[in-house]
Amino acid sequence: MGKLLYTVCTFLWVFSAGWCQQEEVCSKSVINSCGDCIRSGPHCVWCQQLNFTKVGAQEAVRCDTRAQLIARGCPVEEIIAPENLVDIVEARPLNAVFEGRELVQMSPQRINLKMRPGLPSSFNVSFKRAEGYPVDLYYLMDLSYSMKDDLAQVKGLGRDLFRALNKITQHGQIGFGAFVDKTVLPYTNTNKEKLEKPCDQKDQQCQPAFGYTHVLSMTKSADEFGKKVSEQFISGNLDSPEGSLDAMMQAAVCGEKIGWRNSSTRLIVLTTDAGFHMAGDGKLAGILEPNDKQCHMARNIYTKSSEMDYPSVGQLATVLEKNNIQLIFAVTKNVEAVYKELSKMIPKSEVGTLQSDSSNVVALIENAYNRLSSKVTLSHDNLPDDVRVVYTPMCTNSGPPGENEGVCDNVGVQEQISFKITVTASSCMTDKSFTIRPQGIRDTLTVMLSTTCDCQCENPSEEFHSHCNYNGSTDCGICRCREGFLGQFCECSAGVKDEQSLQQTCRRDNGTVCEGRGDCVCGRCQCHTTESGTSYHGEFCECDDDHCEKFQNKQCGGNGKCNCGKCECSDGFEGSACQCKTSQDGCRTASNTVCFGRGDCECNRCKCHGGYQPPNCLTCLGCPDQCQAKLNCIECQGFDSGPFKKNCSEACSASIRSNLVQKFSLSGKECHRKDSEGCWITFKLDQLPGKDNYYAEIYDMRGEHCPKPPSVPAIIGGSVALVALIGVAMLLLIKLLIYMNDLKEFKKFENEKKKSKWADNPLFQNATTTVANPTFTGE
Repeated sequence: MGKLLYTVCTFLWVFSAGWCQQEEVCSKSVINSCGDCIRSGPHCVWCQQLNFTKVGAQEAVRCDTRAQLIARGCPVEEIIAPENLVDIVEARPLNAVFEGRELVQMSPQRINLKMRPGLPSSFNVSFKRAEGYPVDLYYLMDLSYSMKDDLAQVKGLGRDLFRALNKITQHGQIGFGAFVDKTVLPYTNTNKEKLEKPCDQKDQQCQPAFGYTHVLSMTKSADEFGKKVSEQFISGNLDSPEGSLDAMMQAAVCGEKIGWRNSSTRLIVLTTDAGFHMAGDGKLAGILEPNDKQCHMARNIYTKSSEMDYPSVGQLATVLEKNNIQLIFAVTKNVEAVYKELSKMIPKSEVGTLQSDSSNVVALIENAYNRLSSKVTLSHDNLPDDVRVVYTPMCTNSGPPGENEGVCDNVGVQEQISFKITVTASSCMTDKSFTIRPQGIRDTLTVMLSTTCDCQCENPSEEFHSHCNYNGSTDCGICRCREGFLGQFCECSAGVKDEQSLQQTCRRDNGTVCEGRGDCVCGRCQCHTTESGTSYHGEFCECDDDHCEKFQNKQCGGNGKCNCGKCECSDGFEGSACQCKTSQDGCRTASNTVCFGRGDCECNRCKCHGGYQPPNCLTCLGCPDQCQAKLNCIECQGFDSGPFKKNCSEACSASIRSNLVQKFSLSGKECHRKDSEGCWITFKLDQLPGKDNYYAEIYDMRGEHCPKPPSVPAIIGGSVALVALIGVAMLLLIKLLIYMNDLKEFKKFENEKKKSKWADNPLFQNATTTVANPTFTGE
């Protein structure tokens, strides 16, 4: 909200001083000198009066607003308050009629500003629109095939153009240039025959493909213009967008070849029926070198067309503004919207709709020029960091105040207007400068800027002043002690110790000397007074009594005093801000305890200790399970067993007491746990007032729930039987494996036997001899 008010007041102050009066405030930080004071804010001033500060008071009290220092008794003549100075170094009178001498349309031309950081400084700039100011008009035409009928029309417009130009000035010149696009793929057919004649075969008059050609330098001759234009023929390319940005860049930077005059209004009239290529499009043709914004013309031809990328819109706008060139886009209806968007990014440019055959180009140029020349826009270049400029136009058709530019529209010939310019520097700087200029016009205003960040005090001439106990001199009312002496008034001798050793004794934990709240005098902190009039205190001035907690916007609720940042409450009050009356009524329980002994009663409410819940700290949601936590104590107290058997009274008597019962009388949760011997113990716990204070009832039937001992004979018999059974099983398994192996071998033998073949032995003789009786007839 404060920033918004400051901004509103700044603009109102620009319109009329005194409309918004904001109370002057000096926001001090660390102030050790007059220079620190001046740099801390635009409304901070310094009192150089001797003895203005009291003993022990910090020298920062010398720094405040003028009204505050006067109220505290500082004489007006002792107040150091640097003012802003505006020195007009050069202010040639306005000369708005061209008579062969240099015109002066804006004044002054050079100003020196000496400023305080944060304090605005204003001055006026006058402007008078000239009559008959020279005009250089460069007609830049798209000669792609679609502009064939437009070229025929332009060839006969030479005298009409000069006639329209003469209505504006008697000192007009016209030049002519043409463009198509880069002669590389994919923009132009690179077939040798197509490069020589990119038009249709039926067109006999067709010039070779080209990027940009400068045809005619600035001339006053209508005949020469007509002759050169009549020699031009149409050309062609492949894609729709053209290389118009390439052509405009070269026309802007090749000033000597184009023939731009130093004292003239410079116009480029671009006529086309297509869009434009821009930076990055060259990558489609493998062209990676960025445009360097330099002139590359040889024999009036752009030689880097196929080697360098198209310029960006930002590059083109910068070059046009630097060379004070204004643009008129004469384009057909189909691309009017595109060029209107382009015009928004290029200062001092206008867009006019061209007839399909360019028959209205003369009227279009005349209307666009009138719009451009009647609109006066002031802007700046090379503005230093931390410098803010606000333009406030003072004319009939003025635009709003702005930080980037000031605009007056519909300014007539020889009409004088002015701008109020407010400059604010927010930091210290020396010998900085920036330029203010009307867009599209050669006149400039150079603003030299320096800030005042140090004080020019009238110091006494004595080297050793009595105010400083003759051990130092005064500087803007402050003692500057000679070597070996310290203190506010150089009253302390450092002796054999150096200053750093003495200063170290005034630092707490190697921090700031006296916490930044006092002076180290002779190795001890001498604390300053606070803004409320009280004093800082403590060994290192670490305490103050002004910053305790507040209640109802009263420190310590008005019921106590602040001591070193903490409230000390009066009788009957308590709380961090003494906001509560001392009472425990709201903390009392039914058992007449306070918060069940598990919390503190603050402001009549229980502030429970870890885990216990308000309002009375009865339950604990995050505490461990007490059934398990108290099991060892229950076992040792009830059955004289368990881990605490030997020291049960020491370990458990302070936190729990218990009784064996046959029937529970306590309500609440029943605990059922196994003890160290495996027996089940059943008990109930009742938490008594206090954090770890319990009473337990133990069910006296433990023996019934203990496990029975194992039967030894059964275990031995079972073990023997199991071993015997395992042995028999092993024997059977071995027998089975042997049988299976024998069976396998027998089957193998049988198979081999079947496969064997037996042959007759030649050595074998049968043992039987057969003898035949020759006489036996068989009868």
